[in-house]
Amino acid sequence: MSEGNPVLAALGRPIRLGILGGAPPSMIGPAHRMAAALDGRFSLVAGMMSSKPERSRREGIAVGLAEERCYGSLDELLAREKARPDGVEALAIITPNDSHTACCKAAFAAGLDVMVEKPLCNDLAEARELAALARESGVAVALTHTYSGYPMLREMRARILDGQIGAVRLVQIDYLAGGNATLVEATPEGAARWRLNPEISGPSLILGDIGTHAHHLVGFVTGEPMASVSAEVGTLVPGRKVHDVAQIRFRQAGGARGRIELSNAAAGASNLFTIRIFGETGYLAWSHGSPNELQLGRLNGDIIVTGAGRPDLSASARDATRLSRPGHPEGMIEAIANLYGGFADRILARRGLRPITDMAKLTPSIEDGVAGLAFVMACLESSAAGGASAPLASSL
Repeated sequence: MSEGNPVLAALGRPIRLGILGGAPPSMIGPAHRMAAALDGRFSLVAGMMSSKPERSRREGIAVGLAEERCYGSLDELLAREKARPDGVEALAIITPNDSHTACCKAAFAAGLDVMVEKPLCNDLAEARELAALARESGVAVALTHTYSGYPMLREMRARILDGQIGAVRLVQIDYLAGGNATLVEATPEGAARWRLNPEISGPSLILGDIGTHAHHLVGFVTGEPMASVSAEVGTLVPGRKVHDVAQIRFRQAGGARGRIELSNAAAGASNLFTIRIFGETGYLAWSHGSPNELQLGRLNGDIIVTGAGRPDLSASARDATRLSRPGHPEGMIEAIANLYGGFADRILARRGLRPITDMAKLTPSIEDGVAGLAFVMACLESSAAGGASAPLASSL
């Protein structure tokens, strides 16, 4: 990273962060806590880690929170933290999808800046309302589309926007996982997983959970939004009530074509996420299994693999890298930490303490969250019509 800690420089201390959700067995809870703390820009001081008060207090103490700042409800957290001279200034919302709207509204009304897990919420109209409320309140909001924090995906973006493979013609994304390859919801452990309850996870689990990642990344790396989709969305595992597979073809605003293959029921797959962008003169490819490498293929058959940490990478990639020597890997925690870094820069900018930075601009926004819900609804509309092309609704 190219600078010291701008938060300490501006405030003399980290930003005081509260967290909603993330109690075990959550995977994303520890990831957020580690990422927020990694660069010293945030200090976790309070939380409501579970909707069950006793569990919230127990798990909060287990991660180092003071007992009196482990709350049993959001209302309690907001009221008691407001009364403290050292109360929280920002909230990380990593609760189940169906609670995001209410949590965001309460945080905005309290004047708190918000980092919220994707999807923004479960309903496009609610997403638009949240974006309007965020603008009215003036708070900073960031969305956790983790992949946009990886340095080599930022390098891919910089090279594409620089014209290094010419105009984009074709985009291909595969995101395959196998955690739901059996009817896990029929087991006692699976029955407790909220993602497998459509009333909580939303109108389409596969689209909201990982499809929105793919949708965001298309626009992020190419600089062009999707214009229309043709989709088939459904279920591979008999007896399942939520979607576990989606096959999507799309067009971008500039005419490029694309394909997205999604499933969390692909037996044996373990977060197999790849993206390939084909232009006029070559392609760029990235895989989550080798996140510190970017592959460039040229018309003459040359294939060049570039590693992270090199001094000749783009400024956006260097700014997202902590270990500035090739061969020293960074991963998911660092990628999320980059989003927290951009979030912190937005907070400082909205307080008038520093200009808006490139890191802040690259961090997914609430508008990206609205666009993600528009993508979900367009895919469902297309699928219901037998795969007919459906335009993406205006995000705002």
